[in-house]
Amino acid sequence: MVTLGCARNEVDSEELAGRLEAGGFVLVEDPEDAETVVVNTCGFVEAAKKDSVDTLLAAADLKDGGHTQAVVAVGCLAERYGADLATSLPEADAVLGFDDYPDIAARLRGILAGEQQHPHTPSDRRKLLPISPADRTDAPAYQPGHGGRRRLDSGPMAPLKLASGCDRRCTFCAIPAFRGSFVSRRPSDVLAEARWLAEQGARELFLVSENSTSYGKDLGDLRLLETLLPELAAVDGVDRVRVSYLQPAETRPGLLQAIAGTPGVAAYYDLSFQHASNPVLRRMRRFGDSESFLGLLEQARALAPEAGARSNFIVGFPGETERDLEELCDFLSRARLDAIGVFGYSDEDGTEAEGFADKLPEEAIAERLEHVTALAEELTAQRAEERLGEELLVLVESVEDDEVEGRAAHQGPEVDGSTMLEGDLTGVTVGDMIRARVVGTDGVDLVAEVVAGGGPR
Repeated sequence: MVTLGCARNEVDSEELAGRLEAGGFVLVEDPEDAETVVVNTCGFVEAAKKDSVDTLLAAADLKDGGHTQAVVAVGCLAERYGADLATSLPEADAVLGFDDYPDIAARLRGILAGEQQHPHTPSDRRKLLPISPADRTDAPAYQPGHGGRRRLDSGPMAPLKLASGCDRRCTFCAIPAFRGSFVSRRPSDVLAEARWLAEQGARELFLVSENSTSYGKDLGDLRLLETLLPELAAVDGVDRVRVSYLQPAETRPGLLQAIAGTPGVAAYYDLSFQHASNPVLRRMRRFGDSESFLGLLEQARALAPEAGARSNFIVGFPGETERDLEELCDFLSRARLDAIGVFGYSDEDGTEAEGFADKLPEEAIAERLEHVTALAEELTAQRAEERLGEELLVLVESVEDDEVEGRAAHQGPEVDGSTMLEGDLTGVTVGDMIRARVVGTDGVDLVAEVVAGGGPR
C-alpha cells in the first residue's frame, strides 16, 4: 500500500488495508514482495497528479520479471479521472473509485485472476447526497475513511477523520466534486476510533477533514466539535488532540476558546486563509480580508499567547494585481504565522476559475511564487526565534543514536517543522512527552533543552 497526498488519504489507506486484511490479504513492507501494489493517489494540484502518475509507473516496473502481478490505482486521482486515467495509463491494471472500497478484496482477487475491471465513470459526488445537510445523516452514499482500519504507521501520531467532503464552492478547488458534499461522522464513531487508536499506541490524535469548522452541522449541532474535544482529550492514553483545517469565515469564538482552553488539546490554529486581499478572495468565492484575519489571530492569541498558527496561500490567482500581492506580503509580515505554505495558481479541471479571464503568465506566477516563498521562509524563521526561552511539551517521534526529535504543540505533523531535544535524555523513547525549553532555532525547526523533571512521561 503506497499512500500519497494528505492525512485524509492516510486514513483511507488504513481503511483499505483493514478491508484487505479481513479479506485474506497479507500486507508486505517491500513492494518487490507484493503480488499487488495499491497506490492511493492524490489529485489535488498538478504536481501531486504528476507524483501519482510517476509512482504508478514505478510500481508497474516491478512487474517486469518480478513477483508483482498487478498495480492498482485508487484514491483521488483515480476517482476524479476514472476511465480517462485508465486509458492514458495502461501500465495500471485497474483504476478503482471510492465506491469500490467496500469490496476492495474481491476487486483485487478478480484482478489477480485476470478479470477485466471496468474503471468507473467519474461524476459529481455532491449529487449523491441531499442538498440539505440535515437530510444526509442516513443517506446511503459511501464515505471513504469512515469505517474500520488497520494502522500502517506505528508512530505516536495518528490522523482521525471527523468528516468527509465539503459544501464550499471555492472557484479554484475541485475537491468537492470528487469528494462529495460535507458529511460528519457521528461523535460515538469518532470516539470509538480514538480509543482504538490509543490502544494501538497513538498519543496524538490529528483531527482531519476538508472543513473541520463545519463539523456537526448535518447532525443538528454546529457546536459539536466544542463538546467533542474534551471527550477526545480524556481518552485513556491520548496526550494531545490537534484540529486541522479551519475555515476563517466559519471559525467561531466558542471554537477558539475550546481549542485554547481544553487541557490536552493543542493550541494550534490551522486557518485556511488562501490570500489576504479582499478582491482576490471574492474572486476565489471566499470571505475576509487582512484586518479580519489579523483580528482572528489576535483573538486566538489573546486566549493562548503561545498558540501556533499556520496557513496556505495561493499567488498568481487570475486578476491578482501588484497591489493585491503587496497586501498579501504585508499581511504575512504582520500575522506572525509559525508555518506558511505557498502555491502558485494553476487551472484545475472543472473549476470556475478555469474559465476566468485575466490569467497571469506562467512566468509572472513563478516570480510571485518565488518572492512570497522567500518572504515566508524569512518570516517563519523569525517567528521561531521569538520562541527562544519558551517552554514546550514535545512529543518524541524519533530516537536514533544520540538524536531525539519530536514536535511541540505549535508544530503540526510533517509540514510545520520539528524540535530537536538536548540534555538528559536517558530512557527517552518514541511516544514520550518531554518538557523542554527552546535554546536554538534552524529555520522553522527548534532546538530545546530538557528542563529539570521534564520527562519522560
